[in-house]
Amino acid sequence: MREITYLEAVREALTQAMEADADVFLFGEDIGIYGGAFGVTRGMQEQLGKERVRDTPISESALAGAAAGSALTGMRPVLELQFSDFITIALDQLVNQAAKMRYMFGGKAKVPMVVRTPSGSGTGAAAQHSQSLEAWVAHVPGLKVVQPSTPYDAKGLLKAAIEDDNPVIFYEHKLLYKTKGEVPEEPYSIPLGKAEVKRKGTDVTVIATGIMVPKALQAAEILAKKEIEVEVVDPRTLVPLDEETMIQSVKKTGRACVVYEAVKRGGYGAEIASMIAESEAFDYLDAPIVRLGGKEVPIPYNPQLEKAAVPQEEDIVQAIEQMVAKVI
Repeated sequence: MREITYLEAVREALTQAMEADADVFLFGEDIGIYGGAFGVTRGMQEQLGKERVRDTPISESALAGAAAGSALTGMRPVLELQFSDFITIALDQLVNQAAKMRYMFGGKAKVPMVVRTPSGSGTGAAAQHSQSLEAWVAHVPGLKVVQPSTPYDAKGLLKAAIEDDNPVIFYEHKLLYKTKGEVPEEPYSIPLGKAEVKRKGTDVTVIATGIMVPKALQAAEILAKKEIEVEVVDPRTLVPLDEETMIQSVKKTGRACVVYEAVKRGGYGAEIASMIAESEAFDYLDAPIVRLGGKEVPIPYNPQLEKAAVPQEEDIVQAIEQMVAKVI
């Protein structure tokens, strides 16, 4: 099978969705001529026209409101927010309007919109352009939240998100855009709410999200040389959450380590840890559940400090070695 980048997989999903459904259109700041902040939509305006790939003024609140409004009237908008940090400006429209409408209209209204947005640190973009705020939107009933970690998942999950009749926040980690993987040329969907075991193991379950998935896989390879077999589970979507896959994995290994880039305090990893503790998997635990999250600091500009602010492979290795050592 051919290999393409994560960025190319997102672009292909968008193009195929627009070719299949005339109601799908893209809009956002600089997505047309410039091709978006990271080049995801480069060339799409020439291919599909200015009516369907629209440049907009800088106003995230207005854009989110326009997405909700056009979705209510039968379109399937895909909005690009240049950096996920800017979702804070759009939260009123997303949280108080888009997320509520199906419920408040008794299910008679549909809001089929997607907000695509690059997230995370590692690019030297500093404190206002590097945050991981997915827990904020995951907290709101009515919003679905997606965090693909591979090119294959990015294409399949984006197609499913566009076809969904509810508002979906689609997080694309900046550092994953250049990563490559096998991706079919034909359209396909990955159901929202279905986790995947990225690596099988018997000693510890690592539940990782977004950019932490490849880091967990690298840590697992290091630990395998020390005869510690790590199972890596990627939820892929935070809402809906595939609890069953994670519970079954923890029941098998007896240990759970949740790894996420967002600030540890109040992060989504706490939700996953609580879910495990409240489930039947609790009776199978041989060690306390461990959370690895970002430091409680704004993301620094300095490269070394930026790296130190979020979990790295060596942090995952150390945490798992400590978990195993406690039992022994």
